[in-house]
Order: sequence, then C-alpha cells, then structure tokens
Amino acid sequence: MTATGSAEGVPADHQPRAAVSGLVDAVVLGSGVNLIEVVRALSIAGVRSGVVPGPAEPARLSRHVTTVAVRDWADPQLGGEDEFVEKLVRYGLRQSAKPPLLFTSDEALLLVSAHRQRLAEAFRFVIARHTLVINCADKGQFAGLAARLGLPVPATLVLAPGTDWRVPDVAGVGFPLVLKPERRDRAWHSGLGIRGKALHLETPEELAAVWPALRELGQTILLQRAVPGGEDRMESYHVYVDELGQVVGEFTGRKIRTLPTQYGHTTALVVDDAEDVRRCGQQLVAALGLVGVAKFDFKRDDDGRLHLLEVNPRFQLWHHPGARAGANIPDLVHADLTGRPRPPSAPRLRTVHWCHPDDWFAGRRQGLGRVAWARWALRCPAKAFWAWDDPLPLVAAGVKRARR
Repeated sequence: MTATGSAEGVPADHQPRAAVSGLVDAVVLGSGVNLIEVVRALSIAGVRSGVVPGPAEPARLSRHVTTVAVRDWADPQLGGEDEFVEKLVRYGLRQSAKPPLLFTSDEALLLVSAHRQRLAEAFRFVIARHTLVINCADKGQFAGLAARLGLPVPATLVLAPGTDWRVPDVAGVGFPLVLKPERRDRAWHSGLGIRGKALHLETPEELAAVWPALRELGQTILLQRAVPGGEDRMESYHVYVDELGQVVGEFTGRKIRTLPTQYGHTTALVVDDAEDVRRCGQQLVAALGLVGVAKFDFKRDDDGRLHLLEVNPRFQLWHHPGARAGANIPDLVHADLTGRPRPPSAPRLRTVHWCHPDDWFAGRRQGLGRVAWARWALRCPAKAFWAWDDPLPLVAAGVKRARR
C-alpha cells in the first residue's frame, strides 16, 4: 500500500505492495518525547529515521536517526510554511523511493494535512481526512463535532473571552470545571502561568479570578464539566486503520502518573488490555470514519463509565511501549507504505510499563521513596529517551532540562 492521503483520507497515490521492495527509511516530524519514542518504535523494527525536530532536540543524538531539517514546532508564530514544505519535498524527491512520512505533534499533523497534495509528490503517508484533522486539533471544533455525532463527552461550553468582558454563566455545565485552550502553545502556559494542560476550577469565584487573563490571551477556550478522579483514571485506545477501513493494529493503555499531578504530562503509563476501552474506541473509529493512526483519550468516572476527552490522529509516545507489548503501530504503517509484508501481530499483548525521567519527581510527589521508584523504573521495559545501546538522547534531555 502506498498511502499519500487525499482530501477524504483515502490514499491518492496507490501502488501495489510489490511495487517497492525492502525497508525504506521513514521521515519523522515533531519534537520532544513523542518524536524520540516513535523513533524508538521504528528502530525496534530495524527502520532508521530521518527526523525533522525542533532546535536542541535530544532525538538528534540518537544513533538511529539522521537530521533532515530543523523546525521550531512549538512556536505558534513561526512563518515560512510554504518554503519549509518545499524543502521537505526536495529532500523526498532526492530519495530512491518516496519515504514514509510520520507526524508526532499537532503542528506537524496540521502542516502535513494542509499541504498533503504537495507532500504526496515526494512522500508516502496515511492521514485522516482534512476536516477530521481540523476538528480534532481544534478543541472548539471538536466540541461541535462531538455534539453533532452524540459522542460520549462531558458537558462542554465553548467561549471567546477576548470578545466579552463579562464572566460567563456556566450553569448549564456546572462546577467543578476544566478550562482548556483550543490549542496549547507557549502563549497558553506563559499567559496563565501554569505548566499543566488545563486548569481546574472549583467555584464561580475561581473562574472570575482567571477571566481577565483569559481575555488578554484572546484564545477560544473550553469549559468542560470535570470528571472526578485522578490522572490514573485516564485511559486510551490506540489504533491504525488502513485505507480500506480495516483495523490493522490496536492496543489500550492507562496513565499511572503525570507532572504536574493534575492535568500534567504523562510520566508513567502501562499498556494493558481493557476490553471496554477497546470496544468504545472501535465504535468511535466507525462513527468518525477514521483512516490512519489515532489516540482516543478517555476518563473513567466513579461508576466506571468512559468519557471521551479528545482524539489525536497522529503518532505519539505511546507507540514505543505499544511496540514492546506486541503492537508496533509505526512499523505496521511503515510496512504498508513501503509494500513489505506486515509484521505478525502478537496473539495476546504483553503488559508493558513505560516511564519518563520526570517520573522521578512525579513519584516523589506521590510519596514513592528513592529506592522504591528506582526499582520500579528499572523494571520498566520501555523508558523515554533511554536505551542501553542508544544512551545519548537521555543525556541530551537531562542537559536540556537543567538549562530551563
């Protein structure tokens, strides 16, 4: 299968599997932990990556990569998109065969989706239809999509604080609330002075206190009814659907710890086998008409019900522990895109734990002692940035953190 993506998510440049022989290196766009963990998943299958990271990215020091170009994916004001796409296309056209193209950040996803026709001249990729990409990347539009399709999301209110000085009436949603930006970027974190992905509000007074900063930020925001419980109730469904609409690879997982503790970034997780999460994810794939890869995020409430929070149609850090468990989604995609046979799927996935270096701090906040945490981390089959035969990304990640 040669999947280059059309406006409706179906590959536009389809060639038979026999048309390309052997392994073709992948080009991976993005930054941070998502980038290096997708590189890790590909390296398990013997695939070398050409990366397009941000500046000073630890992934650039991996022995499994070659740096193709550099782009600051985290800068929302970054210009020169057309010129950057042309640079990528020139690189792709110089290769002996169209390289597979993978995207590990929202910014990379949006760039590939917006320029899919031009990029398809030099790369092979599989991606959701453009309207679905936009609806998933923009939380305001996703709220509208969820309402139209009747998806199991918490009660949500979409607001534009920059156009209204009055604190909104949220009686229809109710407290406690989770406040989210339409898209997370540097302005969101610096404008509100927070490290987390969202802000928890217990009372109308707390909403009123933060409202002036939201007006200054000028972004569309979401106010969503909070699902009770900690981050360890966050569960997810991960899937690759080919252009024929068939589920090729899938697994489920659960967060263990995050930093910050509330609405933070994942520092410890487990790939498990939650049947109800898988079943709900499969139903949502069908409802959305999804093609490509995606991660469905749920939170389980006190009664065990799953509430959908977001859908991310891109590659991400969970694909490394998923590969260790027996479901290597990047490798399956790469196999289809290069025409080689799909790797066999494990009849039953292993339970695999993964940890990030920052889990040291998250574990301490949960009361884990140094020795207990170290023993747990050493037993994790998958570790962010680290591999015994490829240690330099972890060294670079430590230096980068120390310089913050």
